[in-house]
Amino acid sequence: MSVRRLAEDQFQPAAFAFNAENAVWAEKTINKYPEGRQQSAIIPLMMRAQEQDGWVTRAAIEKIADMLDMAYIRALEVATFYTQFQLNPVGTRAHVQVCGTTPCMLRGAEGLIKVCKSRIHDHAFERNADGTLSWEEVECQGACVNAPMVVIGKDTYEDLTPARLEEIIDAFAAGKGSEVPTGPQIDRVFSAPEGGLTSLLSDETKAKSVAAKAKAAAEQPIADTAPEKTEAAKKPSLDDKDRPAGIERPAQPDDLRLISGVGPKIESILHELGIFTFAQVASWHEAERHWVDGYLNFKGRIERDDWVRQAEALAKGGEAEYIKVFGKKPR
Repeated sequence: MSVRRLAEDQFQPAAFAFNAENAVWAEKTINKYPEGRQQSAIIPLMMRAQEQDGWVTRAAIEKIADMLDMAYIRALEVATFYTQFQLNPVGTRAHVQVCGTTPCMLRGAEGLIKVCKSRIHDHAFERNADGTLSWEEVECQGACVNAPMVVIGKDTYEDLTPARLEEIIDAFAAGKGSEVPTGPQIDRVFSAPEGGLTSLLSDETKAKSVAAKAKAAAEQPIADTAPEKTEAAKKPSLDDKDRPAGIERPAQPDDLRLISGVGPKIESILHELGIFTFAQVASWHEAERHWVDGYLNFKGRIERDDWVRQAEALAKGGEAEYIKVFGKKPR
């Protein structure tokens, strides 16, 4: 487990006090516990302090310890053990917690992390220039069916794409976070299947659903469904006329990962295809973009992420031109 320490003295306020509403709540919470067991209230009190100030300060830890008649070191042990407590200042408008556990990572969490790095700060727990936003990678947040997802405050934002997360971050940066719908960001109800329910239906609805599926299946041509053959059928041929022309690997290839949507694995595949420079990507016409999109099984992502425009900016003037065009750093 990593070592967790309190923030430097320069960030620590001189004192802490619950506001009037929270003070009443804290007293009621402490009184829920039997005599002699009031120290059990430390976690809810510490969490309420964090919700009030955004993070847990040394003054808050010591104040809560005094309220519960416990040694400061015992309270400090709790604050530093549980990673739910932020021990350094975080964004005043949003602290984005990106789930990086296996289900989310398999569904695109890496792309969400890249968005946080480009739109907030290169490093986790560091705030943006005006101190309104920060981010971190966390473990499972309990919404695996809706992966990938993030948590902001007490709310979850699920079924995310990098583009959608950018929109959410922009909303919080503008002070409009309360206007962003929580939960799934696609057309599904909570964790129900995409496209509607498939079970627990009434007999009549179930019969219609079965009939509709049977009709759809009957209209589909019979195909070999072996996984490797199905995948091969989807991927365009390397000899296709619309495959972009490749080049020999130059001495200094461009860092294609600067293009939003290109990670190390995708860059490696592009290199296998002979794609090494921004200029190559910037020159792709529609048919070539469609071929690459199909080869990568991206389902339109190249167009959505606007690879060509990104590559044009990077080819013209590197990161400086990219910032000029898009108003942010690449990646």
